[in-house]
Amino acid sequence: MLLLAQHRPVLSAVAVAAGAYLTVLGVGLVLFFSAGAAAEAVNGVVVALRFVAFGLAGFSLIVAGVRRLRDRPRKRVRLPDWFSPATAIGLGAGMTAADLPNAFPYFIGIERLLNANVSGLTGVAVIAGYAAIYCLPCVVLVVIGSVAHDKVGGRLQRLVARFTTGVVKRSVPIAAGSMVAGVGVAAVPFL
Repeated sequence: MLLLAQHRPVLSAVAVAAGAYLTVLGVGLVLFFSAGAAAEAVNGVVVALRFVAFGLAGFSLIVAGVRRLRDRPRKRVRLPDWFSPATAIGLGAGMTAADLPNAFPYFIGIERLLNANVSGLTGVAVIAGYAAIYCLPCVVLVVIGSVAHDKVGGRLQRLVARFTTGVVKRSVPIAAGSMVAGVGVAAVPFL
């Protein structure tokens, strides 16, 4: 966001982080306060999420391995035309919601809070703290990027260019390693 936003990049980046924070906090609070009525469902959801998360991660590694079997150009990263500081909260919320199935430790933590019978206030504080820690790297980057924009912007631009220009070369060893890792990751829930 700091590099690609056309208007008010710092405000846009802060809004994305706020959207992420509100999503993590909101989902956690909904699960925490509604779990009394659905405690068994939360336990089942944690197990199901573990299978889904490891399965998707394993599948993604296998697909990445297959893709490394041929040369392919890297794609340029760009923000959608509708992106603005006003829509950045929604984008941050959407990206975070899409990432939440990988957050099975978060759901396990909520399950532990429920099993420990913590008070509502303590549960809210723990979940709010977790959401803040989840968003901390983004906030730190926004602060550093806004204070030292030229220095950090140049480094971020080189990092973005590294992953968005040129060609990804074919590599059989990397492909094989990625596919083996994918099978291993997908098998973790069965161990």
